[in-house]
Amino acid sequence: MLTKTIQGMGASEGIAVGPVFRYEVHRLVVDRRQVDDVKREAARLDAALAQARQELQRLSAQAQADIGAGEAAIFEAHAMFLDDPELLERVHTTIETLQMNAEYAWQEGTKHYIAALLAIGDEYLSARAADVEDVAQRVQRILQGGGTQTITLAEPVVIVANDLTPSDTVTLEKTMVLAFCTATGGPTSHVAILAKALGIPAVVGLGEEANQLATAVQVIVDGLTGDVLIGPDEATIASYRQRAESLSQKRQEALKSSDQPAVTLDRVRIEVVANIGSLADAVEALRYGAEGVGLLRTEFLFLERETVPDEDEQTAVYQAIFQTMERRPLVVRTLDIGGDKPAPYLSTISEMNPFLGVRGARLSLAHTDVLQTQLRALLRAGAGHNLKIMFPMISTLEEVHAVREQVDQARATLEASGANYARKVEIGIMVEVPSVALIADVLAKTVDFFSIGTNDLAQYTLAADRTNAGVSKLANALHPSVLRLIRMVIEAAHAQGKWVGLCGELAGNPLATSVLLGLGLDEFSMTPKAIPMVKQTIRHFSASEARNIAERALALSSATEVRAYLESVAK
Repeated sequence: MLTKTIQGMGASEGIAVGPVFRYEVHRLVVDRRQVDDVKREAARLDAALAQARQELQRLSAQAQADIGAGEAAIFEAHAMFLDDPELLERVHTTIETLQMNAEYAWQEGTKHYIAALLAIGDEYLSARAADVEDVAQRVQRILQGGGTQTITLAEPVVIVANDLTPSDTVTLEKTMVLAFCTATGGPTSHVAILAKALGIPAVVGLGEEANQLATAVQVIVDGLTGDVLIGPDEATIASYRQRAESLSQKRQEALKSSDQPAVTLDRVRIEVVANIGSLADAVEALRYGAEGVGLLRTEFLFLERETVPDEDEQTAVYQAIFQTMERRPLVVRTLDIGGDKPAPYLSTISEMNPFLGVRGARLSLAHTDVLQTQLRALLRAGAGHNLKIMFPMISTLEEVHAVREQVDQARATLEASGANYARKVEIGIMVEVPSVALIADVLAKTVDFFSIGTNDLAQYTLAADRTNAGVSKLANALHPSVLRLIRMVIEAAHAQGKWVGLCGELAGNPLATSVLLGLGLDEFSMTPKAIPMVKQTIRHFSASEARNIAERALALSSATEVRAYLESVAK
């Protein structure tokens, strides 16, 4: 029988061979009932919320012990959701005004919350909707008197599910999990984040084809390429086991030299930095050899709260991260969220297509009071540090002029107040939409650097929503069209003496290292754990060899051909 291969998105590098175990989540059925004693129902809800908080504290402690502080923060965020005043007010109003049972009121309140997150149209926030669903089910289970769903694994298996919540992922016995495979999800989903942290291979976004993976069927999972081989023969299994052993050895070797610079065989030094979203991430980045930060996501400060964080609060948080990074380069992305009420303090309207709506810099320019507060905080915190400010979702030259004016205004305000702030700060923009790549030669005259976000650039170029399992495979950053846009940006920037970084998933994929190196990329920014392997890969190529690889790759006609070619020249 011929081996069948299905493909999703590689979410955590590594190779696993073993039998499938289908993980089915039992969905709770909620009845709608009118109640006579609304005080009793409200008290039942409050008791369930209190028990859920205790359970989340235990999960956070378990995650911190097994994985790390950054991953434990997932459950701390879950606990914060349970205290969301807008949600609790909505649920209690449903109980008291409509005289509804707590189970129904809780379901309706959380459904509204989840719908609002999904409508924003942002990949990261869509993944956070899964967090809300996880917490919602936890409280619902407590209200209905059910116990925690536990799975006992008798042998090491490949876990296959429609999706996996953080709770599912953390509570599974790690020594019995060979790999994770999910029908839904993307590279920013928690199963991807946790799998990387645990060092377990993972493939997400398999879509309906995931249903072909039945319990006990033998599979091979390649977390780098996204391939899942069903029913492989012994020769194929032996080949992949050999690859897995080789990869393990490479990882160990890479980790030993992770604190050393990434220098090509012909002595070209490449900057390798980290994507982070918290102080814990900054500490982890240094542990894995990051030479700085190529993307500090600031959204963690703005979400799940009723008021915008004030200038002093933001300054204190930024300073803690900056001090950890000392004088290393630190690129901070301004607030990058979408429309349809992403936060109560931002008045926005519902959008039919939020991916093409008021998000990123567009939203910031519509709320300059929020932007000014953030810019002043960044400039104050950046005094004595190597701060670079980056604006997301730019599509026109007019927007670049507008955000630069906002920076000038923030500087003037701080100067007038006599505050200490960073005087020399580079201002850059993200390249996420094709229009920016096409006029990069013009924009390069007005910015200090570009940072390419290949996750969004791929989906906008190929008109494929990365959060939609039906088309997500089309949004492949290795497609020649995306690679040509990357080349266009780098050439335009270098012609003006400006530098270019890349902070999308592609930067942390060792398979793509040679082609990005050959295109002339100056800075690779990625999840911290990917740094050692990318540094090691850079050391195995010369810049001239990489240029030849890039030239050949750009002449190919599909992402599949590009990947196959890069696999053939991988070292």
